[in-house]
Amino acid sequence: MKNKIWNKKEVPLNHHAKMVEDFTIGNDKLFDLQLAEFDVIGSLAHAEMLKAIGLLTFEEGELIQKELHTILSEIKAGEFRLNDGVEDVHSQIEFLLTERIGEAGKKIHSGRSRNDQVLLDIKLFLRHQIKEIAKHISQLFDLLLELSKKNKDNLLPGYTHFQLAMPSSFGLWFGAYAESLSDDMEVLVAAYHVCNKNPLGSGAGYGSSFPLDRTLTTQLLGFESMNYNVVYAQMTRGKTEKITAVAMASVAATLSKLAMDICLYMNQNFGYVSFPDSLTTGSSIMPHKKNPDVFELIRAKCNRIQALPNELTLLSCNLPSGYHRDLQLTKETLFPAIDEIKKCLGMTQFMLSHIIIATDILADKKHDVLFSVEEVNREVIQGMAFRDAYQKIASQIETGDFHPSKKVRHTHEGSIGNLCNDHIAKHFKALRDKIIGD
Repeated sequence: MKNKIWNKKEVPLNHHAKMVEDFTIGNDKLFDLQLAEFDVIGSLAHAEMLKAIGLLTFEEGELIQKELHTILSEIKAGEFRLNDGVEDVHSQIEFLLTERIGEAGKKIHSGRSRNDQVLLDIKLFLRHQIKEIAKHISQLFDLLLELSKKNKDNLLPGYTHFQLAMPSSFGLWFGAYAESLSDDMEVLVAAYHVCNKNPLGSGAGYGSSFPLDRTLTTQLLGFESMNYNVVYAQMTRGKTEKITAVAMASVAATLSKLAMDICLYMNQNFGYVSFPDSLTTGSSIMPHKKNPDVFELIRAKCNRIQALPNELTLLSCNLPSGYHRDLQLTKETLFPAIDEIKKCLGMTQFMLSHIIIATDILADKKHDVLFSVEEVNREVIQGMAFRDAYQKIASQIETGDFHPSKKVRHTHEGSIGNLCNDHIAKHFKALRDKIIGD
């Protein structure tokens, strides 16, 4: 049965061969469907290049491209399937071309290896997914800055060592996570640049004797440059996925920490934030419970995503140059994680759009000690040596005679938050435009 594009002759699929096929293909077909659209897009550019260098006649090129557009429409409509006995999405598309347009379809693979074909698909896919992740980050970033501005005068206890430290505000808290996303976007931009290099034309990693026009396919596919060294082009398989995973892990770390803060602040012993009943869960026996299940799951999912770069490193760390089948498994961990990070970003944005902030938290007398540094500073401004001022306020706290003014930090906090947000927003926009505005 000649069901693979690399078969040289009709080969019956006996029991042993079926065992090998099932093991080597594994779950790859499921993930291949996510690459189908990008495989066609890559093939359209490749066909245009083959036409330009004379390996396809104008008529053959037009016929191939017309049918590829038909297949692309079928993919977008959800009508594309991998037939039984077909090894992968790349084979399926080539078989469809040959079945529908005849001999011309057999020419699409000229000057191309399945290695650089798969690598191209993955780069196009990851480039697209990074843009989608960037859009989600941008929406959450905008909401965080909006919440920061809205709550700039709403004070919140700051902690170090999990002990009361100094006054902060919800404005600074929300703004801190906005700036964290800005740093995450820096890493995502770096991953985007790595993905945005054209590997097509590198063949199996050793080039081609055909006069391929790699500059043309680079332009047609919207890449900013190409992987120039054909050996290195194949070395980017696995590396590209890992760099993308590092960027995702950076975003996940921000979301996980935010989720942890919210789980803590929802605790009745804190009571700093809450959510409508419909967005929390209850207990089967405790009628008072309002559990932060959404944020607990965000925390767990994002912690798992933070392990992804290490998993991809272990898949590829002992491989020499050239392609190896080990790299097929990167899709099994990376592709689901991409869906997870987008869902976590979306749910975080949704939940924060319904957050309820407690007011006058610091009115409680137990929070008076938060203002000790402000009172020390007040004494210093009035001429007392810092160490003497420190001892004076410490003594007042120990004897219960500490009665701070709570207005000093209140005004100062809002101005700090506004200044931070202006700079962060400007920097974030520049980063966002490098991906979304591309």
